[in-house]
Amino acid sequence: MSKSEARSRIDEVLDVIGLTDRRKDRTNTYSGGMKRRLNIGIGLLHSPRLLILDEPTVGVDPQSRNAILESVEALSGEGMAVLYTTHYMEEAERLCDRIGIIDAGTVIAEGTRDQLTASIGEQDRMRIEVSGSVETAAEHVRSVDGVSDVATEERAIVVLTDDGSRRLPGIISRLAAGSVQVGSIDISRPDLEAVFLHLTGKALRE
Repeated sequence: MSKSEARSRIDEVLDVIGLTDRRKDRTNTYSGGMKRRLNIGIGLLHSPRLLILDEPTVGVDPQSRNAILESVEALSGEGMAVLYTTHYMEEAERLCDRIGIIDAGTVIAEGTRDQLTASIGEQDRMRIEVSGSVETAAEHVRSVDGVSDVATEERAIVVLTDDGSRRLPGIISRLAAGSVQVGSIDISRPDLEAVFLHLTGKALRE
């Protein structure tokens, strides 16, 4: 790159990684998160078609972590291909169009988030706190269309269903008809961590 091209590109990259206001500071005064963002900026300087990032948010502060994620999102939106490795499933969910799960050095699954979660047949999990007998509440809900299973806890029922948000009104109506009072409701959808645990039988680890 010529000097003029480099100067122009440096300005662009500093803006992308959020370090414009620190451009004149010595890098040994940067925090760990800033240094990680600087590393990304160095990789971006020559406008690569493919950017490879290996766990770029490990050990950085929350502000820098968010800045890194926002930068990666912006680069992807501009058409740059990004290969991103991470142990943090929420980052993969947020950033990646396609995801590969690696266990013991082998790719054991690959696809979009929806394809991966659908591949293990996971359903939405709905935890509903109820008053009175949880067994009675469970019996009322078992016959609701779309409900595949109902388990009980001390003060709640746990419902597995194909579409929690769509099935919820019918479940609440059935409970109300049975004079069951409902407390808090929590709906969790299958995620990449559930896929990883299903495929490997192991928790996420280094």
